[in-house]
Amino acid sequence: MPVVRVTMWKGRTKEQKAKLAEAITRAMVEIAGTEPEHVHIIFEDVEREDWAIAGRLCD
Repeated sequence: MPVVRVTMWKGRTKEQKAKLAEAITRAMVEIAGTEPEHVHIIFEDVEREDWAIAGRLCD
């Protein structure tokens, strides 16, 4: 059972996440050789103010 975690800034639509889920599942099936029903995808939305790159907040 592969579990794929996608962490990104908050703001993507439900439709965008649905397309990502389809594409990620397809890639896992084609490349990792698993079945679609075994692929679990967890989206984690993070506020920009809670994210830092190179020691600087991204707000």
